[in-house]
Amino acid sequence: MPEHCEAALLPVASTTRRDGVIAQIKRAIVLGSLQPGEKLTEARLSSELNVSRPTVREALGQLAQEGLLVQEPYRGLRVASLDDAALLDIAETRMALDMQAVSAILADASGHRMELVLQAWRDFDARAFDPDPLVYHEAHLAFHRSIWAASENYLLMRLWPVTEAHITIALLHDQYTRADPARAHAVHAALIEAFETCDLEQIRAAFTVHTIGSARELVALLAARRAAT
Repeated sequence: MPEHCEAALLPVASTTRRDGVIAQIKRAIVLGSLQPGEKLTEARLSSELNVSRPTVREALGQLAQEGLLVQEPYRGLRVASLDDAALLDIAETRMALDMQAVSAILADASGHRMELVLQAWRDFDARAFDPDPLVYHEAHLAFHRSIWAASENYLLMRLWPVTEAHITIALLHDQYTRADPARAHAVHAALIEAFETCDLEQIRAAFTVHTIGSARELVALLAARRAAT
């Protein structure tokens, strides 16, 4: 197990309770000590996080509601895992929602919404090669969240928590298959270059490469890995 995964689950102070448990489980999933498909038990988490089982149960229920965990009949809760079709479905749906946000951003004649996106990119760019995968992951999600937030679309922001959970699982599949921060940075830099043109079709093309193209590449890599085993 990588060194950064060895202490992925840390005791939670009693004052933080449910939110602290949620944060620590998310951290463990991102760092890889809890992997897609892995079973979670209240007893184990209660012991490792030093909180009561009812608190753990409440946190697990919230994470299941968000989509980061899944409840399977007679098998309990597991970290969500995505098959090839789901990875492609998520990419297609994200693409449509991202373009909804882009249209709203471009419609803002003041340029304020665009500046919010560019500032979010600068924040992400500063952390793009951070050695801590959790720092990178959070910066990555914050960048994409900022695009939806900049649109000022009420429904998009209501949809974000569930969307974020599924994006997280998809990114973990990608991370475990091809950890390539240079490629990821280049794809996002191209996305911002397209944003700066303020041309809808150029932005659409960049999102197609970023979202649809990346998902298709990942599915092909996963298929090749399965074929080799």
